[in-house]
Amino acid sequence: MTQITDSHCHLDFPDFDDERPQVIQRALDAGVHRMVTICTRPKNLAAVRAIAEANDPVFYAYGIHPMSAADQPLISARDLIDESRHPKMVGIGETGLDYHYTADSAQIQKDSLRIHIEAAQDTGLPLIIHARAADDDMARILAEGYRAQPYSCVMHCFSSSAELARAALDLGFYLSMSGIAAFPKSQELRDIFAAAPLDRILVETDSPYLAPPPNRGKRNEPAYVVNTAKVGAELFGLSYEDFAAATEANFQRLFPKAAIRSPE
Repeated sequence: MTQITDSHCHLDFPDFDDERPQVIQRALDAGVHRMVTICTRPKNLAAVRAIAEANDPVFYAYGIHPMSAADQPLISARDLIDESRHPKMVGIGETGLDYHYTADSAQIQKDSLRIHIEAAQDTGLPLIIHARAADDDMARILAEGYRAQPYSCVMHCFSSSAELARAALDLGFYLSMSGIAAFPKSQELRDIFAAAPLDRILVETDSPYLAPPPNRGKRNEPAYVVNTAKVGAELFGLSYEDFAAATEANFQRLFPKAAIRSPE
C-alpha cells in the first residue's frame, strides 16, 4: 500500500475521545503510516505526549497557537528546548500570527512567534506556522529571524497569499496542503500550490477541521489526507503514488526525527 504522512492533526481534541484508537487504525488502513499531532497549549502537553508515546505511528509538536497567546503566560524558548529532548517531539509550534479573529493581541502574538523561532534555531526542529490575515508581519518576522540564524519551517494549512507563499519558499520553507485546497472554490489556492516546487510540498488534515471532499462538513481525521493528496497529484500531473512518494521524501527531509521504527 502507498504510504503517506499526515503532517498536522490534533488527535488530543475531544472530537476523538470516543474512538481515538479506531481513528488511528483507519489512518493506517488507508496507508497513512505516520501522523504528527500538535499541542497548542501547555496545559494539553501531557495528553498530547501520552498519545504519541502510546502509538508508534504518532509523533508530536509543541507550541502555543497564536489565538491562544494572550490567554496564558508565554512559554519560554527554554521550555520548548527542554521538551524537544523527548524522542517523539519533532517540531516547534504551531505558532504564528492570526489577525482575523485576534488582531487585538498582535504584539503578544509577535512576541510568542519570536520565542518559537529561537527554539527552532536552537533545536534544529522545524517551525510550524499558522498564518491568517497577517501576511506582511509574518513575512517580515520570518525573514528577520532567518537572517539572524537559519532555521527550517513549514507554513501549515497554507491558505494565504501568493506573495507570502513566495516569501516562504524563498527562505527554503515548505507549504502544507490541507483540505482547503480540495474545496471547489479554492482554485486560486490550488494555483499557488501548483506554482511551488514539488520538493517543498507537504500534506495534512488539520483534523478534526477542514475535511476534504467527499467528507466536507464532517469531522476530519488523518485517513482523509489521502483525499487531499489525490488533488495534489492532479495539480502536479502525477499519479497518487508518485505524489505521495514526493511528499514522503519532503516530510522526511523536514522532520528527520520522525523516523518510523522498523518492526523488530
